[in-house]
Amino acid sequence: MEPRRSIEHVADCNISLQRGGIGDPLLFLHGASGASHWLPFMDELSKHFELFVPEHPGFGNSATPPWLDNVADLAYFYLDFIEKLGLKKVHLMGLSLGGWIAAELAVRNQTSLSSLTLIAPAGLHVPGVQNGDIFMWPPPEIIRNLYHNQDYAEAVLRVQPSEEEQEFQLKNRLTTAKLAWEPRLHNPHLSKWLHRITIPTLILWGAHDKIIPVQHAAAYRDSIPGARSEIFPDCGHLLHIENTIRFIDIATQFIQGVRA
Repeated sequence: MEPRRSIEHVADCNISLQRGGIGDPLLFLHGASGASHWLPFMDELSKHFELFVPEHPGFGNSATPPWLDNVADLAYFYLDFIEKLGLKKVHLMGLSLGGWIAAELAVRNQTSLSSLTLIAPAGLHVPGVQNGDIFMWPPPEIIRNLYHNQDYAEAVLRVQPSEEEQEFQLKNRLTTAKLAWEPRLHNPHLSKWLHRITIPTLILWGAHDKIIPVQHAAAYRDSIPGARSEIFPDCGHLLHIENTIRFIDIATQFIQGVRA
């Protein structure tokens, strides 16, 4: 299913949006690698929901606004985005950096949300647990460390990105560094406010995540009232790529259970 593509103007910023499917609205917030392409897992989600996949301000085809300084800015931006598009009872899903944004959004205002799905979100510091340093690794090492099954990594590394894609990759890395360089990949104050999230919450993690280790799953689960977690064996950071079938099955069952 080919998505519909548009440029939306929200909070004095033009952003690129892909959307597809019909049903309840599902807003997917991407990770540090961006979301310039409509991927197979998105196609599967769009069979069950109306899926919205914006590129964050500062990423890919979207503009970089002067007001963008931190992850909290993106949380407020997406509250404006939801209001601007007139979305109601949104199922919010975020991956990695996008999961961090989603959590920050939910602690601020969840009146427009029905559920929250966090896929290996950044945002928390777990004492004694060291995150992978995505800012120090060279790009090929980052790609290899995203996956447990190295066949996926090697397939990505065999593809030569276009000049435009290389520009997007650099832009994405620069914006990610601006948002998450210091402190590394977390907000030291977020854990104090996760108890404010009262909507049904699902946390998904790969058992072999080298970017944000799986110990963070319990930290998120235990801080959000009623949250539950699922750990994917034989998966790294991108569990929705390495085990798409199980990911779609668990995520859709969770969201459909919420709306039932």
